[in-house]
This record gives sequence, C-alpha cells and structure tokens, in this order.
Amino acid sequence: MKEPDSSPAGAEELEASSEALEFLSSLSPRKVDQCLFVDSLVTVSDSGRALGEFCVSIQKASYQGEPCYLVHANSHGTIDNIPCGTSIVAYVSKSLETLEQNHHEYMKMQGHTLDRKVNIVRQDDHLVVNRVITEKEEKKKQTFTFPLDSLQGFVSEASNLLIQRILARQKKIPDKMTFLSFTADTQISVSTYTELGTKKQMVGKEVVDVFGIERTISCGEDITETWHCYFLQDGHLASRVQIGSPVMMNLLQLPPAVSEDKDQKPVFEKKPLIWEEDMELHSKFLDRKEELKADHSSYVRHHPELKTLLADFLQFLLLRKPQDVFSFARDFFAPFDTRRPPGSSFRTSRTMIVPKLLSYSPINLAAEASCPFGGVRLCEWTGPQQRTEPTNTPRFLRVKIRGKVDCKSPALVCF
Repeated sequence: MKEPDSSPAGAEELEASSEALEFLSSLSPRKVDQCLFVDSLVTVSDSGRALGEFCVSIQKASYQGEPCYLVHANSHGTIDNIPCGTSIVAYVSKSLETLEQNHHEYMKMQGHTLDRKVNIVRQDDHLVVNRVITEKEEKKKQTFTFPLDSLQGFVSEASNLLIQRILARQKKIPDKMTFLSFTADTQISVSTYTELGTKKQMVGKEVVDVFGIERTISCGEDITETWHCYFLQDGHLASRVQIGSPVMMNLLQLPPAVSEDKDQKPVFEKKPLIWEEDMELHSKFLDRKEELKADHSSYVRHHPELKTLLADFLQFLLLRKPQDVFSFARDFFAPFDTRRPPGSSFRTSRTMIVPKLLSYSPINLAAEASCPFGGVRLCEWTGPQQRTEPTNTPRFLRVKIRGKVDCKSPALVCF
C-alpha cells in the first residue's frame, strides 16, 4: 500500500526560532571539525545490567561531489527479552543541512516483527521523505515532500548529534533555541534545546564533570518526547536517557585526550580484535596453516634421518631417565657438533649394555649391540688390544659386553 505524495498539514505553521537560525549561521568549519570522533556507550537497565551498546561516529566525507560529514549511529540490544535496535546513516552538509538520511528501527517479538525504515533525501528544492513500515506480512509505504524554503532551521536526527556535541563543547545554550524536526510519525514539529547545567558523574574509576542538554520534541497537544544527554568537556557523550524509558546509555571508560592545537582528525577507539570471528583473517590463517603443514611434511619426507634421530634420542632419554633433561640433551647432541673438540660425552652415564652376542672367543669377538640412538652396530675385535673401529664416530664411550670387558670404543655409539 502506498499513499500519494503529500505534505502534512500544519507544516507551514511551524518555524524555527531566530536564536536557532543564528546558531546555525554562526557555525564555522573549525567548530564542527572539533566534533569528529567516535562515541561508544553501553546500554544498561535501571538495575545496572548490560543490555546492549550505543555507538556514534562522525567523520568527513563527500556526497555527490560535495564535501560533507558522514554520521553513523547504531543502537541495539535486548529489552525484556525482545531484540530491538536503531541505526542511522546520514550525510550532513557543512551547514548541518541533511543531504540524505536512512533511519531504520526494528523490534522482534515472538511471532511478530515490527520494522520501520525512513529515507530522507534532498531533491532539487524539495525534501523527500519515504517511509516503509512492515508489521508481520503487511507493508505500508508513504511518501511526503516538503519545500526547502519551508524547512529553515530543520534538524534531522543525524544533525542533532552534531549540534549537541557543539553545544556541549561551548557549554552554553541560547535561550529559546527551537528547531524544526520530525516526530516518530514523520510529522513536522519543533525540538527545543535547554541547558541542564553541570554535575558529577562516575566514568570508569574517575569522577568527572559533565554538561547536560535537554532535547524536547513536541509530538502533539500535551505530548512530548524528552532526552537528557550529558557530555564531557571535549564533547564526548557520557550518558543518554529518554525520559520514561527503562534503559539508559553510559560511558564506561574515558576516551583518550585529543590536542586542540592541531587540525582535528577523526579518532577511532581501538576495539579488541577477535581474528577467529573475522572471515578474512580466519581464511588467511587456514591458508597459512595448510601451507606450513605441506612445507614441513615435505621437509620430513626428504630427511628421513630426522625421525630416526628424534626417536633415538627419546628412546635413550626414557632408558636413562636423567634428572636434568637439558644437560642430557646437550651431551647427547654434542658429538654432532663439528666445531666441538674431541672430548667426553655422557660423563654421568657412560656404560652401555650389549643385549646379544653373536660369537665369542679370546681372539675374535663379534657383537651386535644396541647403540644409544636405537640403531644396531656390528663390531669386531681381532685381539685383546687390537680393535677395528668405524671412523667419524664419537669417542670415549665405555662398552660393556657380557661381563666386565671394558673398552673405549665409539663403534657402538652412532652411525
């Protein structure tokens, strides 16, 4: 269902105050640029339980080639076990005129969903408002048009966020400052800003001074919507509550101080990075993991001695069970160091048991022995004093063969 284009009755009867128009005309780019930063608050219940979060970011941008500000506000959470939220994405001119704004609100109840989308866009000399309300399966569409010359002093929700930061920084609100604004039903109304003064507020572990601003929108005869917002000295939002609402937004941590001597730039607060939840980072992680596994597997295949060496070390370690594993490992691998001078290895445990004799005689002896690395070495002696020993093997390891035959032979140590 789509209603014909129309302009709500009574729109021409309302107008912004001269104080409001003077305030808008007095804004300088420097004043606005000082308000480009990010606010991040937590939505809590009246009992202090966290229900959601509220974030506002404002930065420089361009809209159809025109320099402007991009305003992004987002609030979502769960109230009384009902998921709900609001988001605003808007482009605002240097003079805080709304070029385009998309306002989305939703509420998801059991078996019932309410969704409301409002698009405001400036077209030639008119402001066009498209509203779509979806309730269950029913969708209702409406379109309104307003001549721009009848909207002098109009402030959208996005412009309001900037205006409040500016007012908070200057800590002074002119009397009778009234702007034109939209109600929740997208009807032209007036919004009034009033100073609430300063008070103390706990932010994190510090008590700070905050400046309060009251904004009231008249929604009809004796019907108003009122918000109380308190700001830090630099314009950061410290708390926000709609009168009559069971929830409020609070700042939990003071933002970093920004010097005003230099040109102001948007400050984006750091958020913890959970890379497992980032699709791109997680994909890169998996690709790198497979790449390393393939590279390591290839290396092991081309170096079969690696498995043998590690298996021998572990076997010897478990047989000896030394108290100092690091010293044992140092002595175990020392013979492989070509820079190490000939010396004694395994000083604390130098006797090796030969499990099996192949033959024995006073003149010839052949033994099949288990070496410390788990391998097998065949060694021959042609006499009590003469022994043949393999070359390039460690020295000075004692060998014990079926009794107390003691010799300094490295033949049974490594291959």
